[in-house]
Amino acid sequence: MHESSLAKQVLDAALAGAGGARVTRVRGWLAETESLSGDSIAFHFAALAQGTPAEGARLELELRHVEARCASCGETYAPEHHVTLCPRCGSTAAELLGETGLYVESVDVEG
Repeated sequence: MHESSLAKQVLDAALAGAGGARVTRVRGWLAETESLSGDSIAFHFAALAQGTPAEGARLELELRHVEARCASCGETYAPEHHVTLCPRCGSTAAELLGETGLYVESVDVEG
């Protein structure tokens, strides 16, 4: 259900950015730390876009990996999904070293 609400927010942002023009493609990125499915977001986006100027538009989300730094031992590692478990000391206290979330970078329109 979370992917559906995010897809609605992406659609709303795309339509607002298009200014009434037909949307052909929306590009952005999704941080792996969010444990969301880019395919599921794209599926919901396509369903919600029906009957709007974004109907048939492609949603292209790049999956970005975000490293973490352990607050206990300083190890830098790639967390698995959204779990920050240090492979060196087992601590879950960590600082994420990149941007997280879902971000729309561009909206392509017809014409």
